[in-house]
Amino acid sequence: MNDQPHDNASSTTGPDGPDAPLHRRGIKSYVLRAGRMTQAQTRGLEEIWPRLGLTLAEGRQDLDALFGRQAPRVVEIGFGMGASLIEQAESYPETDFIGIEVHAPGVGKLLDEADKRRLTNIRIYREDALAVLEQCLPEGSLDTLQLFFPDPWPKKKHHKRRIVQPAFVELIRTRLKLGGKLHMATDWAAYAEWMAEVMDAAPGYVNTATSETAPYVPRPDFRPLTKFEARGERLGHGVWDLIYRRAD
Repeated sequence: MNDQPHDNASSTTGPDGPDAPLHRRGIKSYVLRAGRMTQAQTRGLEEIWPRLGLTLAEGRQDLDALFGRQAPRVVEIGFGMGASLIEQAESYPETDFIGIEVHAPGVGKLLDEADKRRLTNIRIYREDALAVLEQCLPEGSLDTLQLFFPDPWPKKKHHKRRIVQPAFVELIRTRLKLGGKLHMATDWAAYAEWMAEVMDAAPGYVNTATSETAPYVPRPDFRPLTKFEARGERLGHGVWDLIYRRAD
């Protein structure tokens, strides 16, 4: 996963204060792990990246020019090995998808799959998500931002590493169109409660859940059921979806 925007610094200015760009605050919500690369993953990074990969150095994107059309735009932060994002891009060719992930094996695998399936509606950043949001994605440009199964950092002393924090959801709000949605999912009940608390206190959002299910919503059909999640369901584990709409 990616940087999270809150820390315990008392300063209000400087590189670690709340007035600084969020991605420079120093606390990471992800851990980079070394992993062996398969031949397909290496192919994705070496051969497909030049066509579908994006970098911070390219700066603010013109998304219509990037994809060569006007279309709904979905960003997914922390797509892991990419199975869910690939399935969505293939199922909804009329929608453009941007994935953000820092782990090389997942990026390589997704790129390889995108090429094999001849998908043209997907682009990938292998960068810190907050930096991408701040520097590369225009304000009011996204229809949906997806955050599926982020690291829950369950120990209390690590809660500051959770990506869902007030400053993070406010940054997302500025990138969503009016009416755009922030869709989160987690299999940790305590993190689901944390997400709901942060979102219910965040200005400019409305929960889309009905009174019967609030603050959560049933898993939408458009969110693919992962193998991990299906196994969890068979074992009786819970999964919680939260969808909030930008109201202003």
